[in-house]
Amino acid sequence: MGELWQYLSRQFVRTFVMQRRYLLFIDGFKNTLVISLAAAAIGIAIGVLVSVVKVYHTQTGRYALAERLFAVYVAIIRGTPLAVQLLIMAYIIIPSNNYVMIACVAFGINSGAYVSEVIRAGIGAVDSGQMEAALSLGLPRSIAMRRIILPQAVKNILPALCNEFIAIIKETSIVGLIAIVDLTRASDLVRSRTAEPYFPLLSIALVYFLLVAGLARLTRMLEKRLARSDRS
Repeated sequence: MGELWQYLSRQFVRTFVMQRRYLLFIDGFKNTLVISLAAAAIGIAIGVLVSVVKVYHTQTGRYALAERLFAVYVAIIRGTPLAVQLLIMAYIIIPSNNYVMIACVAFGINSGAYVSEVIRAGIGAVDSGQMEAALSLGLPRSIAMRRIILPQAVKNILPALCNEFIAIIKETSIVGLIAIVDLTRASDLVRSRTAEPYFPLLSIALVYFLLVAGLARLTRMLEKRLARSDRS
């Protein structure tokens, strides 16, 4: 038991303490959170736009060109790997040295395609009679959508949006492909210097698990609260 404790202590010091390697993990954690939060915000903005245009087109026949363009966008994003999208964004579309910004945009665009389908399903779950009632009262369709339909749709899909955010956090583990030091890249750098894979990899796995477990718990709490509000 003593030898095991000495081994673990030695590996902890080599992984985190020597040469202040813990700073790599702190920077990686910050980049992971920044990319995840920014991508989620961009994804929601894109998702709302795409879903509303698609619903408008279905209901009125308008915005046909935009609907086709968005359909192509969703098909391309859902039909190609995220890693390839990230590399194309970094080395073809936005050839910049600000790789964190590039990752935020790439992940946001990717997330937007999936969020748009979630929001569209949420809008479809709202009783169509509510839009008809709003129109019969003289409300413009845009105001009815913004003030009546979307708030109810968002309430229905909040758990799904939380799950999408969890997916984004886990997917950020590939940003090392464009030289961003996230949690996974930090572990790779430390592992290459210590030649010991256990502590670096198991440590970041634990951090990812705690992040996801915490968000999953919040999602379950949110689902229970929404269920209680529906019954009341």
